Order: sequence, then C-alpha cells, then structure tokens
Amino acid sequence: EGGHGPGESRGGPNQEYALALAIALNGAAGISALAADTDGIDGGSGAEDDPAGAIVTPSTLARAREKGLDPQSFLERHDSGTFFAELGDLVKTGPSYTNVNDFRVILIERPESPAREKPEQGPAEDRSSPL
Repeated sequence: EGGHGPGESRGGPNQEYALALAIALNGAAGISALAADTDGIDGGSGAEDDPAGAIVTPSTLARAREKGLDPQSFLERHDSGTFFAELGDLVKTGPSYTNVNDFRVILIERPESPAREKPEQGPAEDRSSPL
C-alpha cells in the first residue's frame, strides 16, 4: 500500500515525498533529489525487489507528461510507486541488511554564469609559491 492512503496503490512515504517535491519544484533547473529508506530488505511488504525510494530531476515532470502521466493524480491516489516505476526513477538496492531510516537529499547545482569566469593568470613562473 502506498503513501498514507487506502487502495490499490504502490509506494511508501519517501516515494510520496519525492512525487510531492517534483510537483512543487515544477522542473526547476539544477535541482535534483533522492528520497529513500531501507530496513535491509526493502519495501513495506518485505519483498527484496521493492524499491527503497525514488529520484527527482529537473526532467521528471516533462518526462511524465510525455508519457501521458498526471503527477497530481498519482499523488492524490497515493500511487507514487507506479508513477516513478513508469519513469524508471525508482531506487532499488536489493538486500543490504542494514537499517537506514529516512534519507532525503536535495542537490542544488550552482548556475553557470559569465560573471563566474576564472581570473586570467600569467605564466606559470608568476604563480609559483615562495615556499
């Protein structure tokens, strides 16, 4: 059973978090995330092939739309596992026999900017250290 709701849904709390985050970010450039957890044998059902979580990238929603998936509908049905399975964005670790509670990380890439160009340096002998 997925998320926090009843029905024929797939996915756990971290997959649901990842889907809600993808919707909130709305394809924001340079922001990716991973949300996962493991009890050593992943999945609420204890099956070894159950996913530990999901990843979100700036392309998540665009790829979903290309496949005709409505992210909000999956979130409302607490079916985040199916959503991320359709995109190939589930995290599957297999049996690790370690217990890692909720692990959520967001990577924000520094935007490239012409103002951030490296300063020009002279010949190598000008850069030598006095030490």
